[in-house]
Amino acid sequence: MAVFFKTKKLAKVLNSDKELKKAHGARNASLIRGCLDDLAAAACLADMRKLPHHRLHELKANLKGVFSLDVEDPYRLLLVPDHDPVPRLADGGIDEAEVTAVEVQGIENTHGK
Repeated sequence: MAVFFKTKKLAKVLNSDKELKKAHGARNASLIRGCLDDLAAAACLADMRKLPHHRLHELKANLKGVFSLDVEDPYRLLLVPDHDPVPRLADGGIDEAEVTAVEVQGIENTHGK
């Protein structure tokens, strides 16, 4: 799957082990790197659900359409489908099997948002 980043600064941090550790700590950096590597190796977003060490879920309310992958609790790697238009199911939900490109939005604590 193609993985893009919301900003150049975010790409710089997430693509450098040194910057990633500096910004998020060694443990979280390792988990984030694993998420990014698995995203890049997946054929589509639905494939991420098949991996037992990742918990992919679509967020709700004001973050509807944003997906998250757990990293070190309470932080999540946030991403959105990078398609125009976003592939949809008949019920209006996002067709994860058709999402072949994502944009990483950042790493945040989404609890309480």
